[in-house]
Amino acid sequence: MTSRFAVLGAGLMGRLMALSLKRLGYRVDLYDQGGPDGASSAAYAAAAMLSPLAESLDAEPLVVALGQASLRLWPEIIKTLPAPVFFQQEGTLVLWHPQDRDQAVQFDERLSRGQKTGMFDEPHRTLSAVEIETLEPHLGKRFSRALWLPREGQLDNRMLLKALYSGLLEAGVEIHWETAMTPAAVTADWVIDCRGLGSKADWIQIRGVRGEVLRVHSTEVTLTRPIRLLHPRYPLYIAPKPEGHYVVGATQIETEDTSPTSVRSALELLSALYSIHPAFGEARVLEMVSQCRPALPHHLPEIRWAGGRVIEINGLYRHGYLVAPAVLEAGLDLIKRLLDAPIGADWQNQQPWSPIYHLKEAA
Repeated sequence: MTSRFAVLGAGLMGRLMALSLKRLGYRVDLYDQGGPDGASSAAYAAAAMLSPLAESLDAEPLVVALGQASLRLWPEIIKTLPAPVFFQQEGTLVLWHPQDRDQAVQFDERLSRGQKTGMFDEPHRTLSAVEIETLEPHLGKRFSRALWLPREGQLDNRMLLKALYSGLLEAGVEIHWETAMTPAAVTADWVIDCRGLGSKADWIQIRGVRGEVLRVHSTEVTLTRPIRLLHPRYPLYIAPKPEGHYVVGATQIETEDTSPTSVRSALELLSALYSIHPAFGEARVLEMVSQCRPALPHHLPEIRWAGGRVIEINGLYRHGYLVAPAVLEAGLDLIKRLLDAPIGADWQNQQPWSPIYHLKEAA
């Protein structure tokens, strides 16, 4: 008899998991408290950077390894979807202003150490002003030096959420919008809990970290690849999307407040954008979005199973798009192991599974 799965939460991980399970031949129900656009999920407010080397500035080595694995997986996932998704792999350009030169020197040294130890898949390059202008003509010679991480990527998060929704419909997943469910309330053989902060009652270590992003439109400036601007307080990206749109983000604030973007955050993000090129001063602000990302104390993702029929995936923090495919592979591998276990196995007496070890295996 075919196993029936209930996937709770239709953010990025929930959609990927539900579609993957359905394509493997299982019966799948997907539940979410929001609607098809995913606006209530952390995945909706994101720059969707696929930049493991850039994230190595302040992320754990496991996140970097999962990011490198995911960067190889994303093109294959996107190919299977019934709707187009903007995906680009032209690298990340790391820039800094003179007052932040020390950060650039430290980052350069960290990247060099990572390459020597085999931590990174590829080398970075230090660019001169002329080389920067060759890559990004609109930047001219505004910056005398930059670091280029050649094979990093990005995608359009909202196009992806829509394409995954189309894939779910095409595959025949039973979707239940505006339906908040808990594992105990669901009738299914297996429950995959991807609710993020929605699972806080069952996973008390989860906390929300507020992130704010801006979407702007510019006809004056053209950038062809994402910019990582070294900033003394938080990672800051300017990610070009199709048709002159740019996503600028993101702040990191230790609060679960999801009220509108603060004046301070808006000023900081817009000032950073303006500092890249003054012509961004004529850009139009299309949207300011704030959302909370689910984080664990160690800022690493976890897949948790402690016996029974519930598997929990959480803690993707601000690295959701960066690590999701690798975390998905690890989750599917765990499910396969459990389904392949001998009939009659007593899951309630099994030793709880080690999520961090398994994610290292996946990386």
